[in-house]
Amino acid sequence: MQDSHTSETTQKTIEETIVSGILSARIRPGTRLSENQLATLFGVSRTRVREAMMRLETRGIVHVSPRRGWFVVEPSAEEAIAVYEARRVIEAGLLRSMRVLTGEGREALDAHLNEEKSAMAAGDRQRLTYLMGDFHIRIAELSGNAIIVDILRDLTARTILISMLYQSEFHAAQSHEGHCRIFQAMQAGDFGRAAELSVEHLDDVEMGLDLTARPDPLSELRSSLSLPPRTVSATVRPKNHKLQRSN
Repeated sequence: MQDSHTSETTQKTIEETIVSGILSARIRPGTRLSENQLATLFGVSRTRVREAMMRLETRGIVHVSPRRGWFVVEPSAEEAIAVYEARRVIEAGLLRSMRVLTGEGREALDAHLNEEKSAMAAGDRQRLTYLMGDFHIRIAELSGNAIIVDILRDLTARTILISMLYQSEFHAAQSHEGHCRIFQAMQAGDFGRAAELSVEHLDDVEMGLDLTARPDPLSELRSSLSLPPRTVSATVRPKNHKLQRSN
């Protein structure tokens, strides 16, 4: 029988494994997460799996469908807008609160940007997806505030789910350049400018989303049957919603 500490550790492992799968784009929006299969994979009871899923539900990562089970969320266009708003507030506020970039922090971010370059050169999109999100988490880690790190990790996971649903093109070079500009401002000790650049960077990424597109619930079956992609879209909000909103 597992003691409470072991149970908590197991639940955390399940949660972290699922979030890591999303951050690296290996787990897609709408993926079904079977309690039975997860219990077998982790060698625990379904009760432990259910507890982990309930915690992920409160974090906005999964949801439960009656009589069908647990699924990775498929964020709506409205939720996508809210996630980016939250990220702008948190990341800009975090950078403005910073006073110095330590030598260790400088080395960590520089090494990370070199990893982005290597992944771009190799054309490794899955690795790039992970790295592009992880850059922002690494900056949060420099603050030493575990709460901010956890919040930003969850928001970044939800951002990646959003990109898989609404991003038609992957502009790795543009995102990398945005990261480099933020890093340069941090190196110069201009954290106010770094905050402004982080907002601009998130604006650019959000503007690259087609929030009029609606997720296709039959995409996997459609692909299996070699049927053409669905072309129906919904007018939730125009692509230039940020420009209209600021008028």
